[in-house]
Amino acid sequence: MPKPGVFNFVNKATWDARNALGSLPKETARKNYVDLVSSLSSSSEAPSQGKRGADEKARESKDILVTSEDGITKITFNRPTKKNAISFQMYLDIMHALKNASTDNSVITVFTGTGDYYSSGNDLKNLINDAGEIQDVVATSTKILREFVNCFIDFPKPLVAVVNGPAVGIAVTILALFDAVFASDRATFHTPFSQLSQIPEACSTYMFPKIMGPTKVMRISKELIRKHEKQKLYTVNAEECAAALERMPREEYAKALRNFLFRKAKAKL
Repeated sequence: MPKPGVFNFVNKATWDARNALGSLPKETARKNYVDLVSSLSSSSEAPSQGKRGADEKARESKDILVTSEDGITKITFNRPTKKNAISFQMYLDIMHALKNASTDNSVITVFTGTGDYYSSGNDLKNLINDAGEIQDVVATSTKILREFVNCFIDFPKPLVAVVNGPAVGIAVTILALFDAVFASDRATFHTPFSQLSQIPEACSTYMFPKIMGPTKVMRISKELIRKHEKQKLYTVNAEECAAALERMPREEYAKALRNFLFRKAKAKL
């Protein structure tokens, strides 16, 4: 095929890839691709610490593991005994990791999970406290959520998710802000907002209607597309958090949360 024009990003990437393969047999090329995706996916054991640039400071975290090697920064949910549920500290650790990855020498950033789950979403214990303090807890959680989602909106490099197992809640909605999502045969996707009397988050009320699958773009096209939508995403993120702040302190939310936890505990008996 003739070489595509410089602004025909998708076909140009395909053309470049085919030229790079040369006379490589089709089956060998397919195997190399599968091996690449598999290498990004975590095994049932925690990944070892990869090589880092001399100017990068490692942040110790047992629940979020960050490795950087061969141009790939990998951020791994590492709380398998809790199905990789995301605690407040994990939110902060992920934001710190994304900030570092946005300025380091890596080319792409990959998210995956340790164990059977990708992530069961928000740790509901983040929102359980004494009744008199629930307003403060909700205010803190929505502030962290807004900052967390904005980190993904602002991230300048390609984001890839390797979903190795079930994903729930924000672990699903945030995927709409990724550039590519690879799902294993064990992956499932669930957003139980109505069940928990919660408001959808991570700009999913805007992004989900726009897309019907993973989006793959190169860094330059991502910049051109996203710069026209950033303000809209900021607005949607703020509106979702404001709605959650208003709704979550209500008794119906607390009742739904207690019922959900009761059914979960009863199922383990």
